[in-house]
Amino acid sequence: MFNNKTINKFQQLATPFYYYDLDVLKETLNSLLINSDDGNFKIHYALKANANNKILEIISHKGLGADCVSGNEIKKAVETGFNPSDIVFAGVGKSDEEIITGINTGISYFNCESLQELQTINELGKGNNKIVNVALRINPNIDAKTHYYITTGLEENKFGISQNELNEITNNFSNFNNLKFTGLHFHIGSQITDLEVFKSLCIRINELQRWFADRGLSFNHINVGGGLGVDYVNVNEKSLPDFKGYFNIFKELLEIHPEQKVHFELGRAIVANCGSLISKVLYIKRGATIKFVILDAGMTELIRPALYQSYHKIENLSSEETEEIYDVVGPICESSDVFGKAASLPFTNRGDLIAIRSTGAYGETMSSSYNLRDKAEHYYSDEIE
Repeated sequence: MFNNKTINKFQQLATPFYYYDLDVLKETLNSLLINSDDGNFKIHYALKANANNKILEIISHKGLGADCVSGNEIKKAVETGFNPSDIVFAGVGKSDEEIITGINTGISYFNCESLQELQTINELGKGNNKIVNVALRINPNIDAKTHYYITTGLEENKFGISQNELNEITNNFSNFNNLKFTGLHFHIGSQITDLEVFKSLCIRINELQRWFADRGLSFNHINVGGGLGVDYVNVNEKSLPDFKGYFNIFKELLEIHPEQKVHFELGRAIVANCGSLISKVLYIKRGATIKFVILDAGMTELIRPALYQSYHKIENLSSEETEEIYDVVGPICESSDVFGKAASLPFTNRGDLIAIRSTGAYGETMSSSYNLRDKAEHYYSDEIE
């Protein structure tokens, strides 16, 4: 991925920084659109994965909608070219101010997660003299077979409406004069690599559609969420997610009526592999039993390994010598500030450039200034090469 010209340019830049390969992003988007080419499918990009302005502008210009989880994400989506009528707003704890932002922006619909939220949106809609489109986010109680912290579709998770609450909610439909019930919404987790999980989701959605139909209720929108994972290990060989296999499951198994549109909310799968975190080795430290590579990047630039014990491929861009085993760590005053344990790297020296791969999703967007560190810069391939 990195040629000598690019690496030489990296050496002239202050580290750490995020590097975005726009060719990889565009190739990923093209694959996404080709494999989702179905008249009933609508793709929304999940801004929480990466809200970098240039990344958002490239994605919006491809015609994708936006999946937002805050009022500020709605504002950023509009600013970077997303059509308000293609924006959906999810989140278990939307504030009144955020709801009003969505109403005034004219977004497509709210994904609602509780009876009290429906009551609040109805009241705010009435106060603003608006009929508000809403979808019911239902917790399908499906194990996504991913990390516990990024599972969202089990009954023990805070997300979605429990199926045993549906009778109470549907019985209250007639009381919501300022709501229009337009859809059902589901989201079971993130970084899902076992596609069989999505088959289970389709079966559950079909069952719930029949449950609503038996009560004389139908919806125009079925939002199946996102969650498609990426290959963090073989990033050079498999930079594109299995979009074909993913979308074919929904084409084959989801029972959709002619008037219905299926919505997807993909984030990580679109942007993860276009991004790398570029860092420099500060020190090589020999512990009692472990050799440490200490970088100038830390969990402030990439929190996923500390938060989820996630794996990222680590590459030394400056050395081709014999490989040794290191723990690759950052400078933050936390023992969890570790990028990789027992990582195999070419013999590494102070000043070597290190690339931590597949950080386009949940890297820059989750960064912080903990320890009062400066925010890292970002650069794009069209600036570097």
